[in-house]
Amino acid sequence: LARLEKARETVRVGKISGAVGTFAHLSPEIESAVCAKLGLKPASISTQILQRDRYAEFLFAISVTGAGLEKFSTEIRHLQRTEVREAEEPFAEGQKGSSAMPHKRNPVNAEQISGLARLLRSNLMAGMENIALWHERDISHSSVERVILPDSAILLDYMLERFTGIVDRLRVYPERMLANLESSKGLVYSGTLLLAVTRKGSSRESAYEAVQQAAMKCWESGEPGILFKDLVMKDSRITSLLSRKEIDEAFDLGHHLRNVDIIFKRVFA
Repeated sequence: LARLEKARETVRVGKISGAVGTFAHLSPEIESAVCAKLGLKPASISTQILQRDRYAEFLFAISVTGAGLEKFSTEIRHLQRTEVREAEEPFAEGQKGSSAMPHKRNPVNAEQISGLARLLRSNLMAGMENIALWHERDISHSSVERVILPDSAILLDYMLERFTGIVDRLRVYPERMLANLESSKGLVYSGTLLLAVTRKGSSRESAYEAVQQAAMKCWESGEPGILFKDLVMKDSRITSLLSRKEIDEAFDLGHHLRNVDIIFKRVFA
């Protein structure tokens, strides 16, 4: 929002400085008066036209906002995959998903936003091409801007509205998130365990070797009953440095989530 507001200020300028920007027929005072009446600032310098890098900055702010929406949408699309299924976009009763496979719930809205973000980026490229003009005054930019400026603004408004609807009714499955974490058989805690061992005086190389060997045994076993933590408890290189309580703490999910509320406060305060 701050980026868009700044870009809007960048383009909130006007000029009545003549064909080459020298105020040959009207004074700068008249320009200032007219701009003030229109809610604009006089451009600090101009030729026949206002400098188009101003509009490129405006298009960039629109494009990068669209890219942010694309980033979120791409994550939702991944989370909605059958083998992940940790979250999914809203799906109304009676709504059709895949035309070939009736069981599917395709993330059509998120996919649409991802596609439209590409269009915003292409408009930005056209805006960048508009910056360099012959003798700083040709009008090759004009026909382009009549399309890309209103289209980009309207399109981003549509994307924001569409994505707001996704977030408002997003379906989230925390139980599935936990199940996916547990499917690693505890391997996700290897980094925390590595740090715990090094804090006890072990070199990072020795600690890494011990933790990795236990992790690889768990990874390659293919047996659901073999857990990473059980293999760790059998490794004297680790148990000689860490107590059972300290190993339990290294495998505690709460340790990784303890600052979530603080993060939310930082973002939304």
